[in-house]
Amino acid sequence: MVARAYTVAFEGVEAKPVEVQCAITPGVPAFSLVGLPDKAVSEARDRVRTALSSMAIALPSKRITINLAPADMPKEGSHFDLPIALALLAALEIIPKDAAEGTTALGELSLDGRLMPVIGALPAAMAAAAEGRILLCPKASGAEAAWVDAVQVIGAASLADVIRHFTGQALIPAANPGEVTGPPAGRDLRDVKGQERAKRALEVAAAGRHHLIMVGSPGSGKSMLAARLPGILPPLEPAEALETSMIHSLAGLLSEGGISRTRPFREPHHTASMAAIVGGGRRAAPGEISLAHNGVLFMDEFPEFPRTVLETLRQPIETGEVMIARANAHVKYPCRFMLVAAANPCKCGYLSDPARACARAPLCGEDYMGRISGPLMDRFDLRVEVPPVAFTDLDLPASGDASAEVADRVAQARAVQSARFVGHPDMRLNADAEGEVLDQIAVPDAAGRTLLTRVAERFGLSARGYHRVLRVARTIADLDGADAVRASHVAEAVSFRLSGVKEP
Repeated sequence: MVARAYTVAFEGVEAKPVEVQCAITPGVPAFSLVGLPDKAVSEARDRVRTALSSMAIALPSKRITINLAPADMPKEGSHFDLPIALALLAALEIIPKDAAEGTTALGELSLDGRLMPVIGALPAAMAAAAEGRILLCPKASGAEAAWVDAVQVIGAASLADVIRHFTGQALIPAANPGEVTGPPAGRDLRDVKGQERAKRALEVAAAGRHHLIMVGSPGSGKSMLAARLPGILPPLEPAEALETSMIHSLAGLLSEGGISRTRPFREPHHTASMAAIVGGGRRAAPGEISLAHNGVLFMDEFPEFPRTVLETLRQPIETGEVMIARANAHVKYPCRFMLVAAANPCKCGYLSDPARACARAPLCGEDYMGRISGPLMDRFDLRVEVPPVAFTDLDLPASGDASAEVADRVAQARAVQSARFVGHPDMRLNADAEGEVLDQIAVPDAAGRTLLTRVAERFGLSARGYHRVLRVARTIADLDGADAVRASHVAEAVSFRLSGVKEP
């Protein structure tokens, strides 16, 4: 007689159902675990045996076989401990078999029977809801999984509590969702003295989720400007918060089961590896571009990143997803992020200052910025120079709008775009518009089209660059509250496209 329980195996953000089968048969005493388990899953035998022994439950002197089906799917992680124990308890007739079969379980067992939290509770809850089963997980993971309304989540503190629950001795109440954390107190744009053009570029980028690169000498305020970007972005919509939280759940970044409405802001160091940026490693974990999904990826000292790392960004920027291909798996993660890059104009950083520039100027600047390939530079919608601020200007009063005022304009522009793209599930903001949709929403007036044609001919805009100018012009029109794209909107979009950085 075979007893069954159910769990999941993770492939990207998708949780694949796994059937845990347990058979106890006559023969030489043994505890076998089959079904393509990795080292952590294979070690579950010892953890389960010791946890049951701590509860005075002895295993019979028979052959115990645990099969993880489908057998050709790789199984990784310590979350298989609880479903294996559940199937074994059902085979021993300690808990009802039908109760085990109606449960999707995940959790790590300690040697004394306590249940330790594991990653991926939120995607597992989604899978349990799709299969029509309840979800059993460690108590520390219950608040995270309970965000899925369509499934009943049972958070147990120990294996003994699980047995008492399924035998009706002491029922465990359903878990409640964690707290929705609000945005932290952000940094205000008014803290930045001067740099009005760069502030405007931030506003346009935030309104349409356009990619932005800032070039300026050291200390001019590039990082300071980027750090204030989260303060002008609207909070995540419920669907976006769930998407982002599923990725963060797999990375173990959700704190106490709470879901944040704050958009991610990731800022990896320029020594980060390719696997850290795009994802990969032994378990094909999500990288920084996926952890920044629906938010911002800020890459300071952009030319200092390895060339191979920078080139891997080209496809995810266009498609909004990344495929991590390995010999035994192909894992896909979403990565619809806004790329904000900062760079010095040359190696020493003072190319624009004749008194401080090195002897190799201006060739050093061409060599340094040449580390960014033309195809990658072509994907930046906004390019802005950030000139140095004179120390005498630092004592001047704050200028420009506060972050709250800019955030209101950005939120209004995004609301217009959300209404515009109803019926187009692959498009949420102007940066996503393409094809016929772009031709319909970003048609400039006669003067604007004439201007754009002249610019395209004079500076050799690529087809991608031409369309990106139209998208930015549409965003500027949205910020202006205009229904049509006028010549002034096209002119400002062109000025950002050709500002400070050569067109490739």
